[in-house]
Amino acid sequence: MSDITFQSHTPGYWPDADQDDWDNHVWQLKNRVTSLEGLEKHLNLTEEERAGVLLSGNKLAMSITPHFFNLIDPDDPTCPVRRQVIPRIEETLTDPAEMSDPCGEDSHMPVPGLVHRYPDRVLFLVTDRCASYCRYCTRSRVVSGVSEQKLETQWEAAFEYLEKTPEVRDVLISGGDALLFSDARLERLLKRLHAIPHIQFVRIGSRIPIFLPQRITPALCDMLKKYHPLFISIHANHPKELTSEVRDGLGRLADAGIVMGNQSVLLNGVNDSVEDQKDLVHKLLMCRVRPYYLYQCDLIEGSAHLRTSIQKGIDIIEGLRGHTSGYAIPQYVIDGPGGGGKIPVNPDYVVKHDDGGITLRNYEGKKFHYPAVSTSPIDVK
Repeated sequence: MSDITFQSHTPGYWPDADQDDWDNHVWQLKNRVTSLEGLEKHLNLTEEERAGVLLSGNKLAMSITPHFFNLIDPDDPTCPVRRQVIPRIEETLTDPAEMSDPCGEDSHMPVPGLVHRYPDRVLFLVTDRCASYCRYCTRSRVVSGVSEQKLETQWEAAFEYLEKTPEVRDVLISGGDALLFSDARLERLLKRLHAIPHIQFVRIGSRIPIFLPQRITPALCDMLKKYHPLFISIHANHPKELTSEVRDGLGRLADAGIVMGNQSVLLNGVNDSVEDQKDLVHKLLMCRVRPYYLYQCDLIEGSAHLRTSIQKGIDIIEGLRGHTSGYAIPQYVIDGPGGGGKIPVNPDYVVKHDDGGITLRNYEGKKFHYPAVSTSPIDVK
């Protein structure tokens, strides 16, 4: 049944927490669940999960904020929140098609930490830490600090490259999660980018509003709004993640004039149904966030158990188009393996296309013909 209500799950597994502490993002970070003992204190783990946790320190660390942990069903291993953040033994299995760097970022770095793959925009990797770690992380090769490869951003070289590359008009700040920075540190970064004349706007990719809504303070919002035009791409995958605290944090960002879009990853057993996707996009719009992308899960090593078929993604878009607001429909994309960039994938609405025009079908399956543009001169007498 559809559920677009916003709920608080406080105090959940932390009944003795003081409310002031709970609302403090520093307390949330200090009290993250990072160990098998911490999980088993509250959850009934499966053998697959227990084995995955024991091995998680070799690839991608486990870390879950109390706020997000409260969303986990303690007895249901198919819980959509649980599947996103608790390691499983399947992460140790590598499909032949999988890659450590599925988006080809390392091969598109003119300087360490700066990815320049598209003509007019760059990806600026500013940290390797997140509030919590998604088990399907595209950058698990460098994120969380436990893998062999480390993120080595050369800050001054990156700024010099941006200053000397006038075709760059758009900078996406990511990592890791830059909203983990202090207000002062984040402002120094934004101010430096804002001073480069040809950079027209900055984007921040962040899951902090979902994992750690307590970080979205009035002071942070007051600072961010000084650097417009500023966009934030959040990352919510399931309607359960949009709690009342998340809604309020997103509201503060929206009130500060920050345009927000949501980037969701299509995940097996998490959000691979039309019903869950529809609830998610409706709740996002109620939070003043536009559904932006629905990603096919990248070919990251050890992610096969979380990937769906491409047809599943197409079917979801088909189930949304015409059945809800256009604003609610994200663009389904596949990041071309090895560095091809985002490639849109849509249901096939073109029935026939020839010199006579185009025949289309709508969401109901009805066909409509749109004639070709006439090239014959008009005889005006």
